[in-house]
Amino acid sequence: MPDQTTTQPRYIVVEREEPIATAIINRPEKLNALNWDLVAELADALETLDHDDAIHCIVLTGAGERAFAAGADIAEMATASPAQMALGPFEGWDRIRRVKKPIIAAVSGFALGGGNELAMHADIIIASEKAKFGQPEILLGIMCGAGGTQRLARTLGKYRAMELCLTGEQASAQNMYDWGLVNRVTPDGQQLEEAKKLARKIAAQAPLAAVLTKEAILAAFETPLEAGLLYEKRLFALLFSTEDQREGMQAFLEKRPAKFKGR
Repeated sequence: MPDQTTTQPRYIVVEREEPIATAIINRPEKLNALNWDLVAELADALETLDHDDAIHCIVLTGAGERAFAAGADIAEMATASPAQMALGPFEGWDRIRRVKKPIIAAVSGFALGGGNELAMHADIIIASEKAKFGQPEILLGIMCGAGGTQRLARTLGKYRAMELCLTGEQASAQNMYDWGLVNRVTPDGQQLEEAKKLARKIAAQAPLAAVLTKEAILAAFETPLEAGLLYEKRLFALLFSTEDQREGMQAFLEKRPAKFKGR
């Protein structure tokens, strides 16, 4: 089970460049493999940034160029019991999924298994041209456990999701761009700066509007169209109670840049 006594992060480095921040998975000697403590630390870091009013957008990346995250830590899982696998690792994943602020994944090298699932927890994916994506769990006699089957099916469709998950084959960044999973493919080594550039553009928008926009888009995957339209309308109306709405519209009428305050 995860070590509950660890108080100082061992695996996650956070770099702040307000109004953005970068969370770095810092386990390059293991190709940033995702053990349970690492996922819990990442959830802690992302939640802290999510509650920080000075940060409006988060970039998520892996240390080094060889891997964003090459998957789960197999050594940790190999002797785990069914109860440990059912209860141990997934609280952190659920916490990451609930982060409200926009997250951009900057992917270099391998994003396999849990690494691909983690990238799909982000809202936008920027990938190096040398990045490789895949769900190779079936080669180990198991299957996806952190959302791979569900998110791939919703993004790529049934048939491509079936092929990736049933063969364990890897897909290139260009494949994933063509199939709709990756937003942009960059020359190798430029993915992080491209992600930060996009993060700054998002961070310049009204923070509350960005959070509710993310919420509305995610709701589209879980609600029928009619319910989704009603949900969007309610969030839209809610933003008319904010100072940023008044500032944004007044700035437009006065032909000047808006100065949003997140209120």
